[in-house]
Amino acid sequence: MHPVSIHYIQLYSFLLTVPGFGSFVDKTVLPFVNTIPSKLQHPCPSRLEKCQPPFSFRHVLPLTDNASAFEYKVEQQSVSGNLDSPEGGFDAILQAALCQEQIGWRNVSRLLVFTSDDIFHTAGDGKLGGIFMPSDGHCHLDANGFYSRSRDFDYPSVGQVAHVLSAANIQPIFAVTSPALPVYKELSKLIPKSAVGELSEDSSNVVQLIMDAYNRLSSTVTLEHSPPPPGIHISYESQCGSSEIREGKDDQGQCSQVQINQTVSFWVNIHATSCLPTPHLLKLRVLGFSEEVSVELHTLCDCNCSDVQLQAPHCSHGQGDLQCGVCSCAPGRVGRLCECSEAELSSPDLEAGCRAPNGTGPLCSGKGQCWCGRCSCNGQSSGDLCECDNASCERHEGILCAGFGQCRCGVCHCDANHTGQACECSKETSRCESPRGLCSGHGSCRCNQCQCLEGYYGATCDQCPGCKTACERHRDCAECGAFKTGPLASNCSLACAHANVTVGPMSVPDDGWCKERSVDNQLLFFVVESEAEGKVVLRVKSRERGADHTQAIVLGCTGGIVAVGLLLVLAYRLTVEIYDRREYNRFEKERKQLNWNQDNPLYRSAVTTTINPRFQNENLQ
Repeated sequence: MHPVSIHYIQLYSFLLTVPGFGSFVDKTVLPFVNTIPSKLQHPCPSRLEKCQPPFSFRHVLPLTDNASAFEYKVEQQSVSGNLDSPEGGFDAILQAALCQEQIGWRNVSRLLVFTSDDIFHTAGDGKLGGIFMPSDGHCHLDANGFYSRSRDFDYPSVGQVAHVLSAANIQPIFAVTSPALPVYKELSKLIPKSAVGELSEDSSNVVQLIMDAYNRLSSTVTLEHSPPPPGIHISYESQCGSSEIREGKDDQGQCSQVQINQTVSFWVNIHATSCLPTPHLLKLRVLGFSEEVSVELHTLCDCNCSDVQLQAPHCSHGQGDLQCGVCSCAPGRVGRLCECSEAELSSPDLEAGCRAPNGTGPLCSGKGQCWCGRCSCNGQSSGDLCECDNASCERHEGILCAGFGQCRCGVCHCDANHTGQACECSKETSRCESPRGLCSGHGSCRCNQCQCLEGYYGATCDQCPGCKTACERHRDCAECGAFKTGPLASNCSLACAHANVTVGPMSVPDDGWCKERSVDNQLLFFVVESEAEGKVVLRVKSRERGADHTQAIVLGCTGGIVAVGLLLVLAYRLTVEIYDRREYNRFEKERKQLNWNQDNPLYRSAVTTTINPRFQNENLQ
């Protein structure tokens, strides 16, 4: 589940007004969200958590000066959820840039702050959900502010997002958490006038992040042009506050680290390689500003060679005639524009001054023009023969000399606080400092970053899972230094020469003590006050002898074992007695219920009776 949000920030001069607010989740189709009806109503794993149904993008509040309304809307928001890791942020960016009336964009500098904790879906991903139609590049917000056609159109591409943001003159700031930071850094390279910052897990640094990103954006001046027609090539040269003229990219001119009230200048060179059928309107603008300059382009393709312009101003103020675009110099003048006098040097001699001795290469190394025996270098080339290229130095993260030095003849000349082939290494140590010294004494500070020794890690090498704690490391020195006891007592002065141990009463919170037990069962209380550059300061409290509970523990364990044994024997005898009584009672009950109706046919009595017949006859007589 990924609770995310997107913010619109409007800039008035140097003051940020109350922004607008919107949020996004993802397209509400499988496999992006769970489409079971119960999950569509409550996508969060816990039923106890307050959770709203998923949606693609929702515009919550337009740009406003009402701070109370903004705070209320933000407080009313609750999280939602989706199934996969990537999110539908591109849909949100596109609608935020296209729906200018609903958002309330004004004709001033515009910032869009995009916050997220994961990567984004892009064009083509919609096919997984059965969405094949590409984004149409139009606003589709309904009356409730929801992106109503998210299930109809695929996610926009990176190029489409960059084009829409540039056309709307919106500068995006991507505030993302650490896992997604590398992806958004690459994305920022493809979107003009954008910035990226790392957002903490609890978003506590969002205000500082926006301020830093805005300062970076506002200190960079970028001049770009609208798409030119075929056959027109445009290049830039810039002068960024110094006398040095730098050659820019083919698609834009740029000056970085521009200070307030600093003047920068751009030269726009337009070359036509073919004729334009009709005039073309070319627009130039500085990214982040609403003003623009329009230039109407015409090409002169028909030349009447019989139409000669005598003593043309183009030919060094009348030093020749202009015929069919070429200067025909007057007697005594030479050069492409008749700028040189034959009395000074012949034409071959002029060209020889623009080549290396005994050289056969191009004039001015192919990087400049030869004017009267001297090279006039183009762009960032320099030197007598334009042999030095001031744009071929090492780059760091795509920036020449990392932005902290000047490129001179292919070598970076760094400022006082940086070094390295590309000036990428800072001489500062602020990021290496810790309460225990540089890199906690467990590494070296290089380029303002700690290079930790084996087994240590962390920004200041302060973490070591397999290492002893500071209390464990200094226990023996604290004991021998304070009380002349312990395993180091015989060699304390040498083994603990790095430790400064003092004994005395101290007022320290309970969680600030080192509480260690010595081998003779004594408690040792001490505080590690400082640990830097191989030195340690220990303050030890008078130790206390712990009570000897050995006998009580032994007797208690023995008594417990005996008691448990007796209870087990008693329980066994009681169980057997109860079982025997139940069996006897059952037998007696069955015996009393017996009722015999006849003798056993196999039974023969032990008594036999015999009748004497004589005895009977005698009685009869």
